[in-house]
Amino acid sequence: MPTILVSDHLHPDGVEELKKLGEVRVKTGLPPAELLKEVADVEVLVVRSATKVTREVIEAGRRLKIVARAGVGLDNIDQEAAKERGIKVLNAPESVSVAVAELTLGLMLSWCRKIPAADMSMREGKWEKSKFMGSEMRGKTLGIVGTGRVGLEVAKRAQAFGMRLLGYDIVQNREFLALGGKYVDLETLLRNSDFVSLHVPLTDQTKNLIGERELRMMKPTAVLVNTSRGAVVDEGALVRALQEGWIAGACLDVYWKEPLGEHPLCKLPNVILTPHLGASTEESQREAALLIAEKIKRELE
Repeated sequence: MPTILVSDHLHPDGVEELKKLGEVRVKTGLPPAELLKEVADVEVLVVRSATKVTREVIEAGRRLKIVARAGVGLDNIDQEAAKERGIKVLNAPESVSVAVAELTLGLMLSWCRKIPAADMSMREGKWEKSKFMGSEMRGKTLGIVGTGRVGLEVAKRAQAFGMRLLGYDIVQNREFLALGGKYVDLETLLRNSDFVSLHVPLTDQTKNLIGERELRMMKPTAVLVNTSRGAVVDEGALVRALQEGWIAGACLDVYWKEPLGEHPLCKLPNVILTPHLGASTEESQREAALLIAEKIKRELE
């Protein structure tokens, strides 16, 4: 029976499924030195986003066969080091698609109807109805950069709001086309979209995908939405774009450095910020835990 180390919080239902596969040790929040000790004699390491599975961690795992992330993305795992050791790397991207898509639409709605500012005003005892004149999403053009699982779920919901859909991706998704979406090059998407929503993984090709050049292509009335990975956007260029009016605003759930801490973005009135909540739903976390347990089971078999 394998020993399984769970080093980040995992939904209890997933932990119960893992217990059917072997001895499970749940030890979250381990300092790096403690993680190196704990991983030394386990066959399976299960993480989410908090644990950084570095080359050092992988080399310390002398018996390690599987590193599994209960969620989407693998940027906190040194995949090259794992490959060199013949360690299988698993994740569960299917689990978070709806949660991230719903947050994306929630951020867009919050921008259009000025919900965060209106809420804050009401809590101060004010009634500033005329100050919070909003706009409708109906009839607006949404440019989706990355039309995979999450991008497609965003497109489905945006269509229900009566939005026009533009897409940019290296692979065209037939379902996106069936929704009435149109594929264009990135420049065309940026120049013609009222909202630009990012849904790409972080790779060498997508790092700083949206920089000064791309931000200057966007409409001055456009809004950038990022619920993918912080490093997809050049944060310095984005701050300047918001300060100088290259674009109207931004809605962000992800950042180059997390937690964000004190940052120029926090002082800008034309940005909505959330603390990486994309996958933070009960349903998503349970599904991620169950999916990764099932994938580990199949791999062990």
